[in-house]
Amino acid sequence: MANSTEKYISKNIVYYRHLNNFTQEKLSEITDISTDYLSEIERGKKIPSVKRLIKIAEAFEIEAYKLLMPRI
Repeated sequence: MANSTEKYISKNIVYYRHLNNFTQEKLSEITDISTDYLSEIERGKKIPSVKRLIKIAEAFEIEAYKLLMPRI
């Protein structure tokens, strides 16, 4: 991973996905983002666009900035 923001994004998506009991397939359906792409995001291989980040946050019913921040 290139920087800490990218690390936070990937770890937070996994965290909120598990918190919501979503599989990658379920999150994929809700956000209309392929499971392959979600997998790459979660592994830190890809960084989602702002538009996709917002779609993911909406699926978790959280503000998008929470995916960019370290959890305390």
